[in-house]
Amino acid sequence: MSTEFSGADAEHTDVIDPSTFDKTLALSDVATRLTVDDVITFPWFRPIDTISPVHTVGEGRTNLTLLAPDILQTDTTGTPYAGFSYRDTLAGGPGVSVHFTPSAYGITATGTYIVSFHIATSGGVDLAVAAYTGGPGTSAAGTGNRTVSGTVSVVVALRGVPAGQTTWVSVQQKGGGSWQWFSTSIEYPPLVIKL
Repeated sequence: MSTEFSGADAEHTDVIDPSTFDKTLALSDVATRLTVDDVITFPWFRPIDTISPVHTVGEGRTNLTLLAPDILQTDTTGTPYAGFSYRDTLAGGPGVSVHFTPSAYGITATGTYIVSFHIATSGGVDLAVAAYTGGPGTSAAGTGNRTVSGTVSVVVALRGVPAGQTTWVSVQQKGGGSWQWFSTSIEYPPLVIKL
């Protein structure tokens, strides 16, 4: 059983920058490639939404589920986080799940979305990464079991998602050390223009 700390001992006082985290999928795995023959429309080059300990509900059914956290620290002088350590639970282990409904953000067409869980670990952490995209004609890349260490963005690509479909992506601990979850960003895939 983990020991719970309070006050200054419980705070994660460092401000984190998810853009510096290692990614579990390469740019080439999630990028949308265009040639000069393609029609180019530029979606917003910012996250559609970022779910975090201080922003737990987005538009429509976009929301957060925390499974058996040791602590949810929102009043830190650093970056708010949820802390986890491995133990058996009825749900199968501690974790984070985010639901996302594209149409709630004004999206009207089938699309591809990148969901990134920004975490930091104390040593190796075994995670099961899962996703639901809505059935036939849709797919997810980046799911499965993996061991991560350090500051990592666990990246999942949701492909062919109908605008009205509520999807979900989760990371669930299956073993290893303690870890912190800081946020989950939902974005359009990066564009790579090939001339």
